[in-house]
Amino acid sequence: MPPTLTPRAAALRALITDFIRQRRDDKLNKLAPDDDAKREALLANYQPTTWLSNLVQRALEVQFVTHLLKATHPDIKITEATNLYCYPNKLPPHQEVGSHLLGPTFNNDLTGNAAISSAFYKFLEQKFDGKALLELATSRDSDFAAALSNDSELSQKWLEIFATLQQPRINLASHSRAKQVYWLVGYEPAKDEHYHLLAPLYPSALAQRLYQTIQEHRFGEAAKAARQARREQRDHPHGYCDYPQLAVQKLGGTKPQNISQLNSERKGNNYLLASLPPQWQSLGLKPPLNTEDALLRFGRRNDVRRLVRQLRVFLESQPPQNKDAQDRRDDLGNALLEELLLFGKEMHEGLPPGWSADTRCRLPEYQQLWLDPWRADADADFAARWHGEDWPQEVAKRFGRWLNQQFDASPLEMGDAEFRHWARELAGDLGWQAQHDQTRRQLAAMAKEQA
Repeated sequence: MPPTLTPRAAALRALITDFIRQRRDDKLNKLAPDDDAKREALLANYQPTTWLSNLVQRALEVQFVTHLLKATHPDIKITEATNLYCYPNKLPPHQEVGSHLLGPTFNNDLTGNAAISSAFYKFLEQKFDGKALLELATSRDSDFAAALSNDSELSQKWLEIFATLQQPRINLASHSRAKQVYWLVGYEPAKDEHYHLLAPLYPSALAQRLYQTIQEHRFGEAAKAARQARREQRDHPHGYCDYPQLAVQKLGGTKPQNISQLNSERKGNNYLLASLPPQWQSLGLKPPLNTEDALLRFGRRNDVRRLVRQLRVFLESQPPQNKDAQDRRDDLGNALLEELLLFGKEMHEGLPPGWSADTRCRLPEYQQLWLDPWRADADADFAARWHGEDWPQEVAKRFGRWLNQQFDASPLEMGDAEFRHWARELAGDLGWQAQHDQTRRQLAAMAKEQA
């Protein structure tokens, strides 16, 4: 005679029975009406005791985790390397965002044999009185044990198997396909024992919380309503969140279930927030006043100094007279020309037209014409001189002299030949010509509008 169940145990058994029946019915509905053989086999396999027995026999093929290794490489089996289940409240606290901040409510993940992962996960993640069946198993709940089988010895055995699903299937070990970092903790870099092997694991529970949060912020009804209010310029009780430069990492390819259960539910999508250094907030571009040469400011730009230094080192190495050396010199020279074009473009776009008319501007006229072209829109005399076309040659010559001067402290001897070379390079540069032509067309269009 079967033992008498407590009301709580009876409710748990009903939950288990309904779950198994639902899975059975889902499969029965997919069978052809005349497929009696498969129907009989399904009915037999989905008897509660049979189904549970088949399930626990494969328990060693899966593991509940919060930090998994298969996200690093999908071919790593759970019997070959260590995955971990770590309760967030037992992790050491840090100032940085991490799994330790998840709190008591977090998502379990399951990895291992993808063919049976879904059955294990959905069965043990069922909630009873606010607790998952997995939690009841790990706490050795007697009513849960009684609900599993009328055979008390068998039910206790199954309970223990379910309770160990969080435990690694192998002693602590990394894998040749995993990410590994050897971290020096001693004083002898040549000795292996002075290193710790760090094997980063993927924080699956944290990734799931991040995914759920971003999904809600992007596609939740509250966020949609707030965005709609903004488009319609209406008041709204709350704002919404945006995630600039959000990236998505696909794990598992066409088979995300091979990574883990949660990864399968996300269809392999794992969000990556932009990891960028803070942007320097400058006080704004200032016109080159109180100086007689704008190229002095140009020469102080970090990228310009770096390129000049690279060109000096290259030329001082006395490179051979061959095509590779010539190409290297030309590449550095072209990069400097691009920086000069960028310098001019920043002045054109970042400064108000007519800034060169300021009494503090001591730049030579050809540099005023170069860096303040939109002054021509309101200054007829300036426009006439701009269209005179002589000033671009003066800019090219000054660039050649400036670049020669950068080698004054070098043993290199730079003379008229080098000066003419640098000047010709700028004068003949297609980018320089295109920038000048575009400015001329814009000035002509402005003049036509005023006519």
